[in-house]
Amino acid sequence: MRRILISSVLLIIFIWLIWSFSGRSYPLQEPELYLDLVEEINPSDTLNRNIVGIQPYMEASDYLDQETFYRKLELYLHESRKSGLIRPNTIVLLPEYLGTWLVLSGEKHNLAEKETVEEAMTTLILSNIVDFSINLIRSNEEDKVTATIFRMKSLEMAEDYFDTFSKLSNDFNCFIAAGSIVLPKPQVVEGELIIDSSEPLYNSSFIFGPDGKIIGKPILKAFPIDAELPFVQSQSVEELTVFKLPMGKAALLICADSWYPEPYTKAEKEKAEIILVPSYLTGENTMENPWQGYNGSEAPAETDLSDIQKITEWEAWNKYALPGKITKTSADVGMNVFLRGKLWEMGADGQPLAILNGQALKPTAAARAGIWSLNY
Repeated sequence: MRRILISSVLLIIFIWLIWSFSGRSYPLQEPELYLDLVEEINPSDTLNRNIVGIQPYMEASDYLDQETFYRKLELYLHESRKSGLIRPNTIVLLPEYLGTWLVLSGEKHNLAEKETVEEAMTTLILSNIVDFSINLIRSNEEDKVTATIFRMKSLEMAEDYFDTFSKLSNDFNCFIAAGSIVLPKPQVVEGELIIDSSEPLYNSSFIFGPDGKIIGKPILKAFPIDAELPFVQSQSVEELTVFKLPMGKAALLICADSWYPEPYTKAEKEKAEIILVPSYLTGENTMENPWQGYNGSEAPAETDLSDIQKITEWEAWNKYALPGKITKTSADVGMNVFLRGKLWEMGADGQPLAILNGQALKPTAAARAGIWSLNY
């Protein structure tokens, strides 16, 4: 009996070792840029401030460790600087959810090779089954599995995210609106990112200064969409921060927040001059599809509900989001960028939106990655 018990334990250990080390492939290849264009949207002859909107093309393999994630984004910033777009009064705008997939950091490299996100997350759970089980018990969100995955990985995610953008902003001597990341109750203490993994999750964004520190408070999404509501919390619009930056007073509205009038009212009250919008739109060619209407919260009173299924998603973004709403504020300039890439079976769509002095400009579309400078 004792021999059988010892043999069984050894077999379990052997299987665990095979599981733990399977799928690892070192070293990782140099990240691919897939960069289609670098463009100055409007002439800069008499203008000395600019927003550099970067639409990175991200793959799951870019998130497997912090060094690779850093190198991928460094390449886009290097191209921006090489083209003369990084200047003393530059703020770089990156898209929503850019940091969220750091949930893969430190995991088996074969996660990036899975066919679906469900398969990848199942592998991640099995690789961390003890931590996952402990955190699952603590979860009280509707989508317990997704919430548990993010809460379980939150400390590593926050550290990798902060280290990446702290170093990038310092290395390139610029301000960076660093997309967004799902984290539990993030706080900023003396420019450093602090989280509490026992607290509710938020879709969060941060602005980094050239000294590598975070400026002001976190920006937390006020209007989560249907896909987010089962695992993230919302924050009151009244908590929206307007940042006093060298290039002007800036408000940052995370994706769907740019569709509602309340954030613009708050931005106007704080006399914001710049509106920055990081976005993520899933699906292939979604912008060409009929608009499905608002989700997550009710449509504002001024919405023409007859537009649903009649206009395209792209037309709706132009009518009801940043281009249509910034004119109700005193802000002179606004920009919206989208996350693109290949993340398992999930597609991503979107092209930059740029507004100057109340007029919508027309950035050249990029099939994959692109960099655009909006001068003002």
